[in-house]
Amino acid sequence: MTAQTHSTPPASPFAERLSGPLQATVGGSTYVDPATLEWEKSQFDKIWKKVLYRNDAAGEMTVLLKWEPGARLPFHKHPEIEQSWVLEGSFYDHDGICRAGQFVWRKPGSLHETRSDEGCLLLAIYRKPNVFYKSAGFQDPQ
Repeated sequence: MTAQTHSTPPASPFAERLSGPLQATVGGSTYVDPATLEWEKSQFDKIWKKVLYRNDAAGEMTVLLKWEPGARLPFHKHPEIEQSWVLEGSFYDHDGICRAGQFVWRKPGSLHETRSDEGCLLLAIYRKPNVFYKSAGFQDPQ
């Protein structure tokens, strides 16, 4: 019989950090103060933005949106889930209205147009950018 030797694989850097005293990741948090950011004009009339987080490679974005009264986001498709929390005012589509303090999320593949009669301020979280009707990448839903 031959004796077998077992070697222990080297621990991963993550596993090493969890052995002994726990240490936080220095620089692992990015703090953003929206009050210090300027409002930027979006590509749509009467809609302004403050980008809080953006990862263009993944298509992710978290953004504060300020809609002036009468703003309209044209017909578009959500390639991934979109989440919106209304902080002030309201906005709506064919399914309903979302008012201050309320939350709405859109299913991947859903199509709609959104409007705000009174204006609103909302926090929107995108996993992929919206695709607008008559633009590159817009396809009929299957």
